[in-house]
Amino acid sequence: MEVIYEDNHIIAVSKTCNEIVQGDKTGDKPLSEILKDYLKEKYNKPGNVFVGVTHRLDRPTSGIVLFAKTSKALTRLNEMFRKGEVKKTYWALVKNNDRIAPEAELEHFLVRNEKQNKSFAHDKEVPNSKKAILHYKIIGRSDNYSLLEIDLKTGRHHQIRCQLSKIGAPIKGDLKYGFDRSNPDGGISLHARCVRFTHPVSKEEIYIEAPVPNDNLWRSFEK
Repeated sequence: MEVIYEDNHIIAVSKTCNEIVQGDKTGDKPLSEILKDYLKEKYNKPGNVFVGVTHRLDRPTSGIVLFAKTSKALTRLNEMFRKGEVKKTYWALVKNNDRIAPEAELEHFLVRNEKQNKSFAHDKEVPNSKKAILHYKIIGRSDNYSLLEIDLKTGRHHQIRCQLSKIGAPIKGDLKYGFDRSNPDGGISLHARCVRFTHPVSKEEIYIEAPVPNDNLWRSFEK
């Protein structure tokens, strides 16, 4: 865990693909609990420490996760996320593919399968589906991969992974959505790169950027 921003009300960390935001059936210690220990030690607090989860990031995904340090910030941030007032930008690595447009807005209807923990994209509305919209553009290329910058217009289960797979561009390492082999670290090459929002208490404009994962391909694109 790497803390990349902190003030009296908010703390942001750069998550690796091996960390979880909240507790799950694996029993692994989540970032919310690790942060409580970090804050307790840093500020030498004897009692309980408040850490509120404002949003989630899939376990195999890396990048920015925002937490609230006060109940006031948590309530306001939750409302801001619900209204789409927190602008999140993602980066994703996909194989070079001539069929993928340099820039496009994707609109699908996603159906979530709870048992498989997977979403399926449809071109038209079907029963139990939810509309999913994202905008992407290619901002870099290597010999084998393209770097996509993605702005989410909606927030659906596995939305980026599912929609990119639907257009024939599964994310590097994402076996669940059709990539042909896994990444060495077990994650996928989807990274929550930055967030922009109005601070819920001070009303300042906040911009936070997460460093890319520590591997040669990511670093070559960041340069």
